[in-house]
Amino acid sequence: MNTFGQLFRLTTFGESHGEAIGGVVDGMPAGIDIDIDFIQHELDRRRPGQSHITTSRNEADQVELLSGIFEGKSTGTPIAFMVRNNNQRSADYEQMRNILRPSHADYTYLYKYGTRDHRGGGRSSARITISRCVAGALAKMALNQLGITIKAYTSQVGTIALDKDYRQYDLSLTETNIVRCPDLQKAADMIHLIEQVKADGDTIGGTITCVIQGCPPGLGAPEFGKLHAQLGAAMLSINAAKGFEYGEGFNGLHLRGSEQNDRFIPQGTDLAGQQSTIATATNHSGGIQGGISNGQDIYFRVAFKPVATLLRPQQTVDINGQETTLTAKGRHDPCVLPRAVPVVEAMAAITIFDAYLTNKTAKMEEKRI
Repeated sequence: MNTFGQLFRLTTFGESHGEAIGGVVDGMPAGIDIDIDFIQHELDRRRPGQSHITTSRNEADQVELLSGIFEGKSTGTPIAFMVRNNNQRSADYEQMRNILRPSHADYTYLYKYGTRDHRGGGRSSARITISRCVAGALAKMALNQLGITIKAYTSQVGTIALDKDYRQYDLSLTETNIVRCPDLQKAADMIHLIEQVKADGDTIGGTITCVIQGCPPGLGAPEFGKLHAQLGAAMLSINAAKGFEYGEGFNGLHLRGSEQNDRFIPQGTDLAGQQSTIATATNHSGGIQGGISNGQDIYFRVAFKPVATLLRPQQTVDINGQETTLTAKGRHDPCVLPRAVPVVEAMAAITIFDAYLTNKTAKMEEKRI
């Protein structure tokens, strides 16, 4: 299960302390302008060592594009890429060779495969999300030609949470602070909390909100290809993700149907900028109805748990079931959220572009209602 997508497909390879992380993107249409600087920018947003509230591991994460691109455009053939690992400190993990870290993948990998790479978590490391960011950047470039934009931001750290609708925030402010939150006062509070948690050798979680705008109606399919199910699978495949909800989600449970329903109105603008005859007065559905996009903004939230590796003693057992105490070494994030924002965007872009390509096979010709 190292491949994601149906028509736009990403296959990944690599481990945290191996030679490289990489992948192959298949299904990229020919003729898409490929901006290598944009791909690198997306990786820089994810890279370690970008601020004092992230891991201090110093990796340039320089992408090498190996195939599928000629004279600045996609050729329609597989795009292979690689990012070399240059700053491993495997010795930091030697003490963990025979110890099972609480809430990590150590026990489950060992039980499933009979072996595990104890260096940084191996294949279970969040470092493998590099491949997702490269593929997401490629998908974003294609979606940009369709007028579809994807923006994610940190909406909660611990108990500090944004309490307004996403439309009430200036999302252009997201990248102006190291926690990637569009509310600058809440961002300062979040940063202070992460600093406190880090000083305690502890970790903390929170939520990321993502907004997709300009998505045309018709993406997603019954019965097992519902768009929200595809997005949910994409988000829950990200390291440390623990929950997914779209639209009103759990917050809408206190509403009655008369309050929750999105009433149709005879106005709106479609993806091509032309006047459409149907829109909705509200968007409690989060842009998806019956598992299919309806042309309104798609918005969802992803919950991330606190990072499992703590820089403080934890009681656990070794691979023989004997009780022991683990005090981890190494360079770890006290909060995954700032670096997970571009990963959420990447997985959303891959999912939406794959759904867009798939939808092109749904009917012989398009008819406007």
